[in-house]
Amino acid sequence: MTTFHSFRTAAATARFHFTQNHQRRTKSVLVIGIQKISSEKLIKFSRSFHTSVTASSITSSSSENKIPPCHKKFSYKVAASYVAKNKNFDFKNNISYLKLHGPNTPRVSWPNSERLNIQKYVRPLSGQDAFFLSQIGDTSDVALGIADGVGGWAELGVDPANFSHGICHYMKHAAITYEKEEWGSNLCAQALLQRGYENLYEDQSVLAGGSTACVAIARSNGILDTANLGDSGYVQIRLNTIHSCSEPQVHSFNTPYQLSIIPEVTRSRVAAFGRPYLCDMPHDAEINQHKLSHGDVLVIGTDGVWDNLSHSDILEIVSQNMLRAKAWVHTSSNEISVGKNFSEKVSIIPADEEASYFTTGDLPGNLQGILAVKITAEAKAASVNVKRDSPFAREFRKFFPGENWKGGKVDDICVVVAIVCDDNVC
Repeated sequence: MTTFHSFRTAAATARFHFTQNHQRRTKSVLVIGIQKISSEKLIKFSRSFHTSVTASSITSSSSENKIPPCHKKFSYKVAASYVAKNKNFDFKNNISYLKLHGPNTPRVSWPNSERLNIQKYVRPLSGQDAFFLSQIGDTSDVALGIADGVGGWAELGVDPANFSHGICHYMKHAAITYEKEEWGSNLCAQALLQRGYENLYEDQSVLAGGSTACVAIARSNGILDTANLGDSGYVQIRLNTIHSCSEPQVHSFNTPYQLSIIPEVTRSRVAAFGRPYLCDMPHDAEINQHKLSHGDVLVIGTDGVWDNLSHSDILEIVSQNMLRAKAWVHTSSNEISVGKNFSEKVSIIPADEEASYFTTGDLPGNLQGILAVKITAEAKAASVNVKRDSPFAREFRKFFPGENWKGGKVDDICVVVAIVCDDNVC
């Protein structure tokens, strides 16, 4: 069971400062609201945390504006890459792939009475960021998701990674063990987020913490169902264009929407300041549905990605590598279309003239792995570049125009890449 230290006075932990070179920050928890900052100092706020209501009050909801499915059969090639903020990026080992099982393959054996032992749970080396990749039950649908632990909890003696890794653990379990008879409907992203939160809330090994979350369900009929809460998010890229993307949800600068478990002692201390609770729940997530097409690329990332790379940066990385691998090709009319033998490029090292691309520099032998690694590497490099005009720096100057601040934001980074294949074309 996780334990946490006694809590400090809330007012004493309301701010944190950048060092002079702007490379690192000391996070703290903002409990009672954002205060005015001094214009004489370069000051940023850490993520604040908010109380949550009991898990029993969570209700399931499905996506609005549902899109009619098509009759094609889609499959998804998925990779995740990650690096903790205080570690060097090991691109050979910091990568995971979605593993599919056949209809008769035994799935996870997990009695209902068994709960997460946070002390024994083996985590990827992704810091406070977490992710999961899972086939949904015996269907051909897949569930993907990330969660970014709220770092401010560390000021109160709580490991922020426990919540993010815990909720991903439970969402993956819910997806793997999904049975339509139990759920009563097809699994949607918001319901999966809800189930993961409920299970974590009931798990007494995680007593406090919070995280953002971005969950996606990619169906075999080509429908993408998403639920995004906070400042993690996704972009859907189609043939060198941004086809769709999520919008960040924030209460204020650097204070995103977040799911939370807050102990009673902390609730009491916050209440003593006479401030209302801000309760972010799974039903507060932004819900969307999108149609997927053959050759689309879905990129899901924590704020360690989006604070350091713009959508155009992501688009450039994806497009360059898709074109270089001839997964996308230029047509005679100077447009871009999906190339031949597409499935080979997202499955194994192709035995053709493009094979050298997939073996250069010991990169992964498939496109989804290459894209995930290259986005992670670029975000990591940008995060420690004090001269780069990052998206976070631009947002900072909007809120604090008197501060001419530049540079990336050092943070944990987690990327999930899914490439869409129409099985009738591949």
